[in-house]
Amino acid sequence: MRILALDHGTVRIGVAVSDELKMIAQPLEFIPAEPFDRFLERLREILRAKEVELILVGMPRNMDGSYGPAALKVREFVEVLRQAVAVPIRTWDERLTSVQANRFLAAAGARRDKRKAKVDQTAAALLLQSYLDNLTPG
Repeated sequence: MRILALDHGTVRIGVAVSDELKMIAQPLEFIPAEPFDRFLERLREILRAKEVELILVGMPRNMDGSYGPAALKVREFVEVLRQAVAVPIRTWDERLTSVQANRFLAAAGARRDKRKAKVDQTAAALLLQSYLDNLTPG
């Protein structure tokens, strides 16, 4: 069983998945956020194919730890997801994952036009790796 992470965005939703041992996160893809029914259809396909036991959704927070308008959108997204899928859902602090993802892709030599397509799934992988690292202290 695996953990799936979602980096929620208004245009694209980044997807990453853990290995079966829940030690390593890997970027998977991004799914267009709209139309929402198509997003759900693709998400359900991934959940079945990857045998996912938990969905982790990035919760945006301000640097002081407070929640802003983006967090409200994610909360609404999570509530809709809970009605649509049977897999348990958890939120996880995603502060700076998109910034880290952009830096990582730039350092890896990805061209700016290619980075845009990969940043969401890379941010989801960073979010998931943070969660996985928290599961296995060491």
